[in-house]
Amino acid sequence: MQRHAYHHLFGPVPSRRFGRSLGIDLTPHKTCSLDCVFCQLGRTTQKTLARKLYVPTADVIAEIDHWLNTDGEADYLTLSGSGEPSLHAEFGRVLAFLRNQPIPSVLLTNGTLLNVAEVRAAAALAHVVKVSLSAWDQNSFEWVNRPHHQLSFDSFFEGVKQFRSEFDGQLWLEVFLLSGINAMPRDVEKIARLADALKPERTHLNTIDRPPAEEFAAAVPMARLEELALLFDPPARIAAAASVKHSKKGQADEAMILSMLSRRPCTMAQIEAAFGLHINEVSKILGRLIQEKRIHADLRNHEVYYRYL
Repeated sequence: MQRHAYHHLFGPVPSRRFGRSLGIDLTPHKTCSLDCVFCQLGRTTQKTLARKLYVPTADVIAEIDHWLNTDGEADYLTLSGSGEPSLHAEFGRVLAFLRNQPIPSVLLTNGTLLNVAEVRAAAALAHVVKVSLSAWDQNSFEWVNRPHHQLSFDSFFEGVKQFRSEFDGQLWLEVFLLSGINAMPRDVEKIARLADALKPERTHLNTIDRPPAEEFAAAVPMARLEELALLFDPPARIAAAASVKHSKKGQADEAMILSMLSRRPCTMAQIEAAFGLHINEVSKILGRLIQEKRIHADLRNHEVYYRYL
């Protein structure tokens, strides 16, 4: 059966935290309030705090409704994708629609807009909200996350704290650690103290497993992650260690990509265009193939090319 072409949905993709996750993308590629050095999708091309209708809300809901009625098999429905979903002025309307579905909803957010009451109210419609916390003060925030110039770490963190006090769903934290940048025990202890103030249901430690936005962003070894996880109370989970099950569709996409790379090295954008896959799907497959040592990533003229081994 021919696969339906969606403009705002991708997957379901295997996720280390959410099983099989249907991605719902509400912004153009790399429209975000941050420009994190570790981002697997590259540098932010539109750094903004402007909340507007980046894509038509009715079209997004219609696609979700179609998917639910024709496929509808996933563990979570996840607002994620190419940028920061809370920048979409009506992301709460999408979450309100998802609230009435049998599959739980997730908002993956960097949390920078949770200092706005309207954003907090909309975010609270999700069953799970996953917020990123990889810094502990303004200097580390600027070094790791490279925020929009109007953002401060204090306003970001106070917004997340306020949201925690109002939200009766599950708050999950993701702490992304980078060797030589924010992974020294004394620095992780500072992040852990902030995490303790938020009382999240889960905290995940993550690190690089595919080419980041900046070459200097380096992964933290697994043994060190396991040590750093103990600095959190309760101990953090290690997202980088989790295994996922791959669907038949995912295996087929992987086989197509491997076949293409066996003929010539390609960039992520070239693979995305060749197969009509969402860039998040491509990124996850490439990350898995790198871990399995089936492909290798090379930097050429500031672009990452993937080649078959």
